[in-house]
Amino acid sequence: MPLRWEAFLDRVKERGEYDSRQEADRAARVVLALLGAHLVGEVRAQLAARLPEGFALILLNPLQSAEPLSPERFVRATAAWIEGATEQTAAWDVSAVLSMVADAAGEDLLSQVLLQLPAGYDLLFGHPQPT
Repeated sequence: MPLRWEAFLDRVKERGEYDSRQEADRAARVVLALLGAHLVGEVRAQLAARLPEGFALILLNPLQSAEPLSPERFVRATAAWIEGATEQTAAWDVSAVLSMVADAAGEDLLSQVLLQLPAGYDLLFGHPQPT
């Protein structure tokens, strides 16, 4: 069962140490839109099913990406989409959102998600994989 929108945002707000739900919402929308561009098929659908409906729709209707972004470029892209963000603040945003996504996904689905992403995303999700 997916988390409620308020619960998801409150956890992102706490992890990102944001002053408001609005800041957490902005970060979640950008990060999920970029993430959705990197996932396909059943994995994206299963992940969307574990997110609150509004965020699931963002994941399922992502920003377009010509190629998979490395973790570093993912953070830079996040910074470009969030007004006033730097790469440092964007890395914080990405971590706050993706760690919450990892919790919602669970280990099995997260493993499938990571298989669709370039190497290094495990760190962005806060779940380092053995090398």
